[in-house]
Amino acid sequence: MKKVELFEPAMCCATGVCGPSVNEELLMITSAFEALQGVDSVEADRYNLSNNSDVFSQRTDILAAIKADADAALPITVVDGQIVKTGSYPTLDELSKYTGLVFVPADQTGGCCGGGGCC
Repeated sequence: MKKVELFEPAMCCATGVCGPSVNEELLMITSAFEALQGVDSVEADRYNLSNNSDVFSQRTDILAAIKADADAALPITVVDGQIVKTGSYPTLDELSKYTGLVFVPADQTGGCCGGGGCC
């Protein structure tokens, strides 16, 4: 089983919908991690610094990355216990690589397959 963990900076919410503008990247990550919750072959967890500080404090690798560059380390992506990305959220292509699944960006006008009826 693959294990993907995402260690995020302190935020009031995980969706990016709060505040004056919507963070599209956070919406994509939230959707991707919600989709992963239904996959038996992948364990996917997100940790927010403000809500899950205990998890951060238990991980020496995460603490070391933050200590090395506190302003640019988060978010941190960990796959099977290894840090694979720091400083930005994983892309859909990267999530596909990490999980062995194929992530398809949703087309806002035609569904996940661009309106081609392939879904």
